[in-house]
Amino acid sequence: MTTTDTQPCEFTPNERAYIRSELDQVFSTFPTVADGIQLRTWRTGARKDQPKLPPAAQSLLARDRLRLDTSGRMPRLFFTAAGLSALRRMFADKRLADPQKFAHVRRELGIDLRGLADAAE
Repeated sequence: MTTTDTQPCEFTPNERAYIRSELDQVFSTFPTVADGIQLRTWRTGARKDQPKLPPAAQSLLARDRLRLDTSGRMPRLFFTAAGLSALRRMFADKRLADPQKFAHVRRELGIDLRGLADAAE
Protein backbone atom coordinates (compact mmCIF):
# COMPACT_ATOMS: atom_id res chain seq x y z
CA MET A 1 0.00 0.00 0.00
CA THR A 2 1.39 3.44 -0.91
CA THR A 3 0.81 6.74 0.83
CA THR A 4 -1.61 7.75 -1.90
CA ASP A 5 -3.80 4.77 -0.99
CA THR A 6 -3.96 5.69 2.69
CA GLN A 7 -4.05 9.49 2.54
CA PRO A 8 -6.61 11.37 0.49
CA CYS A 9 -5.45 14.29 -1.62
CA GLU A 10 -5.46 17.51 0.39
CA PHE A 11 -6.38 19.63 -2.62
CA THR A 12 -9.95 20.25 -3.74
CA PRO A 13 -10.88 19.45 -7.36
CA ASN A 14 -10.68 23.18 -8.26
CA GLU A 15 -7.27 23.51 -6.61
CA ARG A 16 -5.99 20.42 -8.44
CA ALA A 17 -7.22 21.82 -11.77
CA TYR A 18 -5.51 25.16 -11.02
CA ILE A 19 -2.22 23.46 -10.08
CA ARG A 20 -2.28 21.23 -13.16
CA SER A 21 -2.99 24.19 -15.44
CA GLU A 22 -0.15 26.24 -13.95
CA LEU A 23 2.39 23.40 -14.10
CA ASP A 24 1.40 22.15 -17.56
CA GLN A 25 3.64 22.72 -20.57
CA VAL A 26 3.19 26.15 -22.17
CA PHE A 27 4.20 26.09 -25.84
CA SER A 28 7.66 24.48 -25.55
CA THR A 29 8.36 25.54 -21.96
CA PHE A 30 8.04 23.26 -18.95
CA PRO A 31 7.28 25.30 -15.82
CA THR A 32 8.98 24.31 -12.59
CA VAL A 33 7.65 24.16 -9.06
CA ALA A 34 10.77 25.98 -7.83
CA ASP A 35 10.05 29.01 -10.04
CA GLY A 36 6.61 29.40 -8.50
CA ILE A 37 3.36 30.43 -10.13
CA GLN A 38 3.48 33.85 -11.74
CA LEU A 39 0.47 36.07 -11.14
CA ARG A 40 -0.96 38.94 -13.12
CA THR A 41 -1.56 42.29 -11.46
CA TRP A 42 -4.41 44.77 -11.55
CA ARG A 43 -3.60 47.55 -14.01
CA THR A 44 -6.13 50.16 -12.87
CA GLY A 45 -8.54 50.93 -10.08
CA ALA A 46 -8.28 50.68 -6.31
CA ARG A 47 -6.19 47.49 -6.51
CA LYS A 48 -3.68 48.83 -9.07
CA ASP A 49 -0.40 46.83 -9.05
CA GLN A 50 -1.77 44.27 -6.57
CA PRO A 51 -1.73 40.58 -7.57
CA LYS A 52 -4.81 39.01 -9.11
CA LEU A 53 -5.53 35.88 -7.09
CA PRO A 54 -7.80 33.23 -8.62
CA PRO A 55 -10.23 31.60 -6.13
CA ALA A 56 -8.20 28.37 -6.02
CA ALA A 57 -5.05 30.33 -5.19
CA GLN A 58 -6.89 32.23 -2.45
CA SER A 59 -8.00 28.93 -0.94
CA LEU A 60 -4.47 27.51 -1.04
CA LEU A 61 -3.09 30.69 0.56
CA ALA A 62 -5.71 30.58 3.31
CA ARG A 63 -4.76 26.97 4.11
CA ASP A 64 -1.00 27.75 4.08
CA ARG A 65 -0.26 25.54 1.08
CA LEU A 66 1.05 28.52 -0.88
CA ARG A 67 2.78 31.74 0.09
CA LEU A 68 2.71 35.00 -1.84
CA ASP A 69 6.02 36.67 -2.76
CA THR A 70 5.74 40.25 -4.02
CA SER A 71 9.44 41.12 -3.72
CA GLY A 72 10.22 40.51 -7.42
CA ARG A 73 9.11 42.32 -10.54
CA MET A 74 6.07 40.05 -10.89
CA PRO A 75 4.25 38.55 -7.89
CA ARG A 76 4.58 34.78 -7.54
CA LEU A 77 3.09 32.01 -5.48
CA PHE A 78 5.40 29.41 -3.95
CA PHE A 79 4.47 26.15 -2.27
CA THR A 80 5.10 25.96 1.48
CA ALA A 81 6.58 22.82 3.05
CA ALA A 82 3.07 21.48 3.71
CA GLY A 83 2.08 22.42 0.17
CA LEU A 84 5.06 20.58 -1.30
CA SER A 85 4.19 17.45 0.68
CA ALA A 86 0.62 17.58 -0.59
CA LEU A 87 1.87 18.30 -4.12
CA ARG A 88 4.12 15.21 -4.03
CA ARG A 89 1.17 13.07 -2.96
CA MET A 90 -1.00 14.54 -5.70
CA PHE A 91 1.52 13.97 -8.49
CA ALA A 92 2.37 10.49 -7.19
CA ASP A 93 -1.27 9.49 -7.70
CA LYS A 94 -1.67 8.67 -11.40
CA ARG A 95 -5.41 9.29 -11.17
CA LEU A 96 -4.87 12.94 -10.21
CA ALA A 97 -2.07 13.87 -12.62
CA ASP A 98 -1.06 12.13 -15.86
CA PRO A 99 2.48 10.75 -15.29
CA GLN A 100 3.52 11.30 -18.92
CA LYS A 101 2.11 14.80 -19.25
CA PHE A 102 3.63 15.89 -15.93
CA ALA A 103 6.88 13.90 -16.08
CA HIS A 104 8.83 17.15 -15.66
CA VAL A 105 7.06 17.89 -12.36
CA ARG A 106 7.38 14.29 -11.14
CA ARG A 107 11.15 14.40 -11.78
CA GLU A 108 11.49 17.76 -10.00
CA LEU A 109 9.59 16.46 -6.98
CA GLY A 110 11.68 13.26 -6.87
CA ILE A 111 8.74 10.98 -7.65
CA ASP A 112 10.02 9.67 -10.97
CA LEU A 113 13.78 9.53 -11.17
CA ARG A 114 13.78 7.98 -14.64
CA GLY A 115 15.07 10.48 -17.12
CA LEU A 116 17.44 12.12 -14.65
CA ALA A 117 20.16 9.64 -15.57
CA ASP A 118 19.52 10.39 -19.26
CA ALA A 119 19.79 14.13 -18.62
CA ALA A 120 23.06 13.70 -16.71
CA GLU A 121 24.76 11.87 -19.59
